[in-house]
Amino acid sequence: MKNGALSKIRVDQVGSLLRPQKLKEAYARHGRGQVSDAELRQVQDEAVRDLVAKQERRNLPVLTDGEFRRLNFQDSFAESVTGFLPVNRTIEFHERRAAGGKPFTRWNRDNPDDDPSLFYWRPITERLRLARNLPLEEYRFAQALTSRPVKITLICPDRICEQFDRRNAASVYKDIDDFLADVVRIERGIVAGLIETGCRYIQIDAPSYTSYVDPPSLARMRRGSEDPMAIMERSMKADNAVIAGFEGVTFGIHLCRGNQRSMWHREGSYDAIAERLFNTLSHHRLLLEYDTERAGGFEPLRFVPKDKVAVLGLVSSKVSRVETADELKRRIEEAGRYLPVEQLALSPQCGFASNILGNLLSEDDQWRKFDVIQEVAAQVWPGR
Repeated sequence: MKNGALSKIRVDQVGSLLRPQKLKEAYARHGRGQVSDAELRQVQDEAVRDLVAKQERRNLPVLTDGEFRRLNFQDSFAESVTGFLPVNRTIEFHERRAAGGKPFTRWNRDNPDDDPSLFYWRPITERLRLARNLPLEEYRFAQALTSRPVKITLICPDRICEQFDRRNAASVYKDIDDFLADVVRIERGIVAGLIETGCRYIQIDAPSYTSYVDPPSLARMRRGSEDPMAIMERSMKADNAVIAGFEGVTFGIHLCRGNQRSMWHREGSYDAIAERLFNTLSHHRLLLEYDTERAGGFEPLRFVPKDKVAVLGLVSSKVSRVETADELKRRIEEAGRYLPVEQLALSPQCGFASNILGNLLSEDDQWRKFDVIQEVAAQVWPGR
């Protein structure tokens, strides 16, 4: 697959950004029926305009709309299709979910069977079909505000398989492969619409891959008589199928470890999956979380192919402390022992608000983290 022009940018971001309080309040009132769809959209529009301007002032090379039109990063698919029972999703829903964990720790550490994806199950009633292209709507509005490229994020097919309750849908889908074929077809339609409209950087959010290095997640799969490596192979095939044949666009894939109210869900080094994963996926940019020791060392970077860039998520989106330029440069130097610095880039480890509640830091903390990323990139990659 031919790389897009944005495949080598040195400063990146994962997608979601902290929502302003006014936007959160509008969502809360909308969930209670006190604000119309049109009124909510007006607040969203205003918030996105302000956000794009803030990113431009910081000279970020690629912008996002902060996922301000989503309650959760996974909504790119669920809010675009029909074929399932509507499930009420409100701020209160996410608050109840967050109340089950303790910030700055692993989500529900005492109950390894409590996988976050299960909380978002949607019962299927008929074959899924694309009813609206929500990511395209997001892109059109944000790109009209700036001459800089706008990046759009989509959820990976594997997580979609975890979100929709196929067990009770045998009359609709005969097996998971049948379901997955529809998911890939729909996502390809979303991607095609984005590219046709001018989007040149599309990122797939893939929170499932880190489960294949996380001991509690692996144990849960095996208790359910699942073969983790077989599932990973199926997932890689689906991820590649979503982007196959599209030229002149940069595709990234973010390997998430869980990100809700400054909690995480997965830990473990990439070693066990890196060689197979990095060489099988067709995406041009691998966005890897490396903000804590939970991700292991940089040794797996030696498996990154020469035509790909590893985006090092060295800056935490979970804590308020702003990393120093010196510590980031030291870590990039360490990574450079295993992959040439020309194949590296820098970003926050994840989004700052994978759901509307956001992580436990301020907007000022968030922007200061981007400032230090820009500072370091200018020193490590002069001229970018």
